[in-house]
Amino acid sequence: LPEDRPPLYHQQGVRSMMDWLKRVRNYWSSGSRTGYVMVAPAILVLLIFNIIPLFASFGISLLDVNVLFNNPKFVGIQNYLEAFRTPRFWNSLKNTFIFTFLEVPCQMAIGLALAAVLTRNKWVNKLFRSIYFLPIICSATAVGIMWQLILNSNIGYVSWMLRSIGLPKISFLKDPEIAMYTVIFMSVWRSFGISTIIFVAGMQEVPAELYESADLDGASKFREFFSITLPGIIPTIYFVLITRLIGSMQVFDLIFVTTGGGPNFRTETMVNYIYSRAFSSDTRLGYATAMSECLFAIILIISILFYRRMLKDEQA
Repeated sequence: LPEDRPPLYHQQGVRSMMDWLKRVRNYWSSGSRTGYVMVAPAILVLLIFNIIPLFASFGISLLDVNVLFNNPKFVGIQNYLEAFRTPRFWNSLKNTFIFTFLEVPCQMAIGLALAAVLTRNKWVNKLFRSIYFLPIICSATAVGIMWQLILNSNIGYVSWMLRSIGLPKISFLKDPEIAMYTVIFMSVWRSFGISTIIFVAGMQEVPAELYESADLDGASKFREFFSITLPGIIPTIYFVLITRLIGSMQVFDLIFVTTGGGPNFRTETMVNYIYSRAFSSDTRLGYATAMSECLFAIILIISILFYRRMLKDEQA
């Protein structure tokens, strides 16, 4: 054979490889299969960091084991039964519900009211939107330390103001009667900005023709808000409600920094209790994971109920 011509078997191998590559390209060039390729990295990340740990955590909840996994012992549902028999578990669950069902409506009401005022894209409105959004991009730890200094009963600015007008100082974070409400206030202060921005985006999608027709009919701004704006942003309201419920049910860092769950466990939420049982001196990872599964089930049920309600309202 001439030197410039490859052997026959080599030509056949190259031709087979080219045919195989062409078949692969044709297979993945269709729209649906290309979409799968594009989302494959996200699915892989979701699988590794969410789905696999979810099933693994359920397995750990059936074990009596510490964080170092020394001498794991299968105990079945004993961790769940122990949690249901523990008063501290029910106390933390009660505190979680108190925090959630007070914090979420407050921040949504504030966000909705501010969004109604800041809907127009004026530079002043844009400035205030940015200001209100700033706390949410700050670390919850930094926010907690800041409010801890401001509300300190000895050196805090609020205590100084109270003393200057002749009132006694108040231990906002150490008084069992008001500690939870203080933490709720701090959480609302930090989070209402995100609700405001989402509500503004929803209100700007309401057709302007509806407001023009209402103006021609002589409707007041108050009537426009309740007859046009609110019905037009029902999906947005449900979105904020569901996402904020999920976030509030998992509150941890703000309480951990400010009160640590005290005083007398009056501000200890589920996640704080789970953390204390998993990483305290008597580390019980299996027991803490069982409580995490209970919290997951509660959040899942609440989310499904609200989501189904949202679908019914959209179809009505």
